[in-house]
Amino acid sequence: MKHVQSIVPLMLLFLAACGGQPPRPVDSVKPAVEPLPPPASQVRKPAVTQKRGGGYYKDDGPGDDIPDNLDDIPDAQPRSEPLHRFANKPYIVLGKSYVPETSLKPFRQRGIASWYGKKFHGQKTSIGDPYDMFSMTAAHPTLAIPSYVRVSNVSSGKSVIVRVTDRGPFHADRIIDLSYAAAYRLGYVNNGSTQVEIEAILPGDATQVSYAQVKPLALPVKSSTLIAERDEIEILTTQLAVSETAASSPALIQKGVFLQLGAFSNADNAESLRSHLARELDWLNEGIQVNVGAGMYRVHLGPYASRPDAEKIAEKIRLALGYKPTFITR
Repeated sequence: MKHVQSIVPLMLLFLAACGGQPPRPVDSVKPAVEPLPPPASQVRKPAVTQKRGGGYYKDDGPGDDIPDNLDDIPDAQPRSEPLHRFANKPYIVLGKSYVPETSLKPFRQRGIASWYGKKFHGQKTSIGDPYDMFSMTAAHPTLAIPSYVRVSNVSSGKSVIVRVTDRGPFHADRIIDLSYAAAYRLGYVNNGSTQVEIEAILPGDATQVSYAQVKPLALPVKSSTLIAERDEIEILTTQLAVSETAASSPALIQKGVFLQLGAFSNADNAESLRSHLARELDWLNEGIQVNVGAGMYRVHLGPYASRPDAEKIAEKIRLALGYKPTFITR
């Protein structure tokens, strides 16, 4: 009996020892080789706020697939290249005439810069290339296409070099539209716009193209140059008047009152304006059309049943953009 009593405590101790140290699950065993980190392409920039409305103009945000190397995207590299054959011809937008530069010359400008993103990504620009929101490009109303400018954020001092490839913005209080990548580098994507200074870069003037070659004052323009530019605008206006009576586009056969938003001799410029105004005027019920006639590309809105109906929309456009379209009655 004493022998049995002495065995019982030993058995209890043995069972306690077995039950107190359960075997480790297989998943908790550390593998011999550490797993590889996720690919860099899966990382997203936390500094970019994904939101609708607010700072993003017209909800034109960066999209869902943001590269992780936005800070490393290099500036555009200025180089000598021929100017576009058609993108630098005079044109009219919302009743305002524009005469683009046809040569590279000193240029300086200060004002508000905006940016455009996913709503235009992949669409054709005035230079004919698809817009890439992650490249260092810009749209400007009159700078030669292509040309290069340094854009500096007045408040922060940050600057980038961009290649001008598109026309716009056509808004009374803005002077340039930057790509998403350029605006990100300047630190204002979440604000929508900021005060900037633009300086032209002339590739042949210096070996260090990272510095803008700009003189304090613009060179005087010869009177012959002014006469030539005025003649081009007059020719454009005459072509418009003729094309109104000799239109070949089926869309122009529609009866009613149209608002003419722009007129170009270049199809890419016209399409670029149509895309930009579709963003700026996203409250419109009517579609914006590019109509062709007599060699001109006219951007029209309508038709409206009466002149008063068209006047109401024209006034809303003036309040939104600062310029008022002209009227075409058929």
